[in-house]
Formats: sequence, structure tokens, C-alpha cells
Amino acid sequence: MLNWPNCTNARDLGGLPLTDGGRIRAGALVRSDNLDQLTDAGIAAVRAAGVSRIVDLRSGWECEKFPSPFTHDDRWLNVPLTDPADPDVSTSELFEQYRILIDDYPDRFASAITAIAEAPPGCVVLTCHAGKDRTGLVTALALALTGVPPAAIATDYAITNLTESRPGFDLPTAETMLRVLAHLDAAYGGPIPYVVQAGAATTHLASLTTRLSQVVRQG
Repeated sequence: MLNWPNCTNARDLGGLPLTDGGRIRAGALVRSDNLDQLTDAGIAAVRAAGVSRIVDLRSGWECEKFPSPFTHDDRWLNVPLTDPADPDVSTSELFEQYRILIDDYPDRFASAITAIAEAPPGCVVLTCHAGKDRTGLVTALALALTGVPPAAIATDYAITNLTESRPGFDLPTAETMLRVLAHLDAAYGGPIPYVVQAGAATTHLASLTTRLSQVVRQG
């Protein structure tokens, strides 16, 4: 976990393995809960991390009610993954909630991936409310596109037990994320066809891989 007071679910994805033997570059991609919780020390820590883009996946009303301290900063970009007009699926099983998002709104995921790929040099932060669902899905997609194996993606997703600090939130489990990744394979042929069909360019995927991946030198 990163020490970004008072965020409780901020972590660097650096070090996750790639199928080609490389790994995710440290300081390239961070996932976090809502940055509106940051203290002055937390804001300073974000700036010190060399953040070049904050991709805020919350809906417009959330951003207005709980504004990010970076709202008026060029680094902040709102890419809503949900909309208040969407059907309420909150009572459904967590995997089903995720499946509906993936199947019904692929353009939103493609926009989020493009926002990461097009960011200026530096660290990209993905954030939503709790840093579990919307951030978890976009993070998983970005990692899968870069070449992180499903088991490692699922393990990372399940790291934080939010049920203790945020009652009412479904527990993130590796099995849920494995089902999501399997659905992408079965329904779309994998994460690459999914985002390309939704509007992401192959150049964006190349930029994403270059941005996030690091070659591990042997010996």
C-alpha cells in the first residue's frame, strides 16, 4: 500500500509479472480509492509520485459531490465508467454487475484505456469511490492488455478486504476476477479484440504496453 493519507486503498501495480518474463514497471500505474479523502500530506505525496494523469472513473454527480483536490489540475481527467441513468444492478451478484458493465458499455472501457495510453510521461492513477469495482475492472483490463497473466491479475484484485472499513461492499475475491477475464475470452476473444472493437486503436495498445511494461534482465 502507498502512504497517501487518508486514502486506504492506494497501491502501485509495479512488480506484477508479465507472460514474456518482464514485469509491470514501478511507478507507472497506481490504483486508489477516492482522492477527495487526501490530506495536505496526501496531496503532496501524490505530487511527489510524479503523477501525470489521474483517471477518475466516477460519474459526474460523484465528482461534484465529492470533488477531487485535483479537479482543476490539468492532470485530472473524468472518464465515467457508470452513469446515474444506468439500470440499478447493485443487488446482483458481483460478477453479474461486472459482466453487465463490460457487455453494455465497452466504449467506456475503451475510453479509460485510451486515457492511460495517451497520458503524458509519468505515473497514471486510476481512481473511483472505493477503488474496488470500477477501478478494479479498468486495472484488470489494462494489466491483461499488457500481458499480466490472469492469476496475477486476480490475486492483485483480491488483495484489499474492503468489508472491514466499508460495510456493505461485497468482498473482492480472485474467483470473481477470474470469471470476468474468462468472460472476456469467451465472449470477445480476449481483452484486445474487446477494446479494439469498442474504439481503442492498436497504437493505444502499443503505447500502453510500452508505458507499463519493463524488461527483466537476467544475470
